[in-house]
Amino acid sequence: MSSTKEYLDFVLEQLSDLSDVAYRAMMGEYIIYYRGKIIGGVYDNRLLIKPTKSASKIIPDIKMEIPYPKGKPMIVVQDIENSELLTCLFNETYSELP
Repeated sequence: MSSTKEYLDFVLEQLSDLSDVAYRAMMGEYIIYYRGKIIGGVYDNRLLIKPTKSASKIIPDIKMEIPYPKGKPMIVVQDIENSELLTCLFNETYSELP
C-alpha cells in the first residue's frame, strides 16, 4: 500500500514550525529530510523515524516497525497531531544523526 499525499501534507503541516524540512517521493512512499539529513519517512501512511536514544526518551511507549520488506526497524510516531512533540522529536533526532 502506498502513502497518500494528503497524509504527507498533514505531517508536513504539523512540522511547519521547523525550517528546512523537505521530502522526496520514492516508490509510492516519502523520505523526509530535516536540515539535509534523512530523519525518517512516510510509509503506508505511517510516520516512521530513525531510532535514536533521544527519540526513545521522548516517546514513552516505543513501537518499532519495518518500513518496507527487508528494511531496518524504525520508530512509529503515533501522536502525529502533536506538533510540539514532533518538533522536539525532529530536533533531538537530528542532533544524533551522523
